[in-house]
Amino acid sequence: MKKKELTQQPPENKKRGGVAGFFERFSSQVIYATGSAWAFCTALGVIILWAVTGPVFGFSDTWQLVINTGTTIITFLMVFVIQKSQNKESKSVQLKLNELIAANRSASNRLIVAEDLSEEELDVLHKYYCKLADETKRRIDMRESHSVEEAIDNTEEKMQD
Repeated sequence: MKKKELTQQPPENKKRGGVAGFFERFSSQVIYATGSAWAFCTALGVIILWAVTGPVFGFSDTWQLVINTGTTIITFLMVFVIQKSQNKESKSVQLKLNELIAANRSASNRLIVAEDLSEEELDVLHKYYCKLADETKRRIDMRESHSVEEAIDNTEEKMQD
């Protein structure tokens, strides 16, 4: 059987402009910076400095407000930056998995769009694969199963014997 070539090519990796492009670049840099040991040490240093200055300011309401406001603002903004990073990472992993499924002749192409299924549909698939795994565990050689369909056929044949 001849392989079909895709007519649509993935978009080129171009720098996006505007707000979306700015946020993309900004979030990548922030995630990289905040995930470093230096960022942790800096945050720890700020907390220690704040705690040490407590007696100087008499542990006043303003002194407490400074750290509360600062951490609240940073946390609020980081939620969006981290979510952007998670979305990008998740999409990247999903595309890689889709490529592996599409490239493997024995794999079921029905799962390429599994991320678009409803929670109920995912539960049905999950139960199906749990049952399939239980049946497959009974086999001596786990490598015999190459695809869902093949595993079912092999399991049914074994049960008939």
